[in-house]
Amino acid sequence: MLSNRLQQLANYLEDPICFADIGSDHAYLPCYVCVQHPKAKAIAGELNEGPYQRAKQTVLDQHLAAQIDVRKGNGLEVISPGEVNQITIAGMGGKLICSILNNGKNKLSGVQRLILQPNIDAHLVRKWVIDNSYRITAEAIILEEGYVYEIIVCDFYTKQQKLNNQQLLFGPFLLEEKTDVFQQKWLSEKNKTT
Repeated sequence: MLSNRLQQLANYLEDPICFADIGSDHAYLPCYVCVQHPKAKAIAGELNEGPYQRAKQTVLDQHLAAQIDVRKGNGLEVISPGEVNQITIAGMGGKLICSILNNGKNKLSGVQRLILQPNIDAHLVRKWVIDNSYRITAEAIILEEGYVYEIIVCDFYTKQQKLNNQQLLFGPFLLEEKTDVFQQKWLSEKNKTT
């Protein structure tokens, strides 16, 4: 069963689905998407040997090797320019996500959508995407097993999106919606500083 957090990421993928999941761990997200969408293709990228082997095993166990290619490498080096139309990066800090995107800028050709889920420093991710030809088109904030996760969906856009400091920090869509989870998160953050 897919976690709510990964389910949310899957929901933001658009047809035709040909995506890379960077830091895929067990390849649960690519496997789920390819079962739900038999025409989907995915690349599961992993840096370390243990997670890489686990991802390969999951894909084999699910009989999805024809749809999912598990590759070992650092960040976006596992893909070629134009090979995928969407990228998911989840479960990492915002600084690391920005570093992965920055180091792999030359691989973003043809990537229409980025679906990013930073564990911390989401404001850095928002700043990076608007400075690099992407526009934030959707956001979600969820509570799962006591942790709050922000999901940032970005689509390729030639004009720079303008966000003020408040929108960068809180998220333009999250700030507008102000869900209970959003309010809980920022009340908790405020209480930490007082």
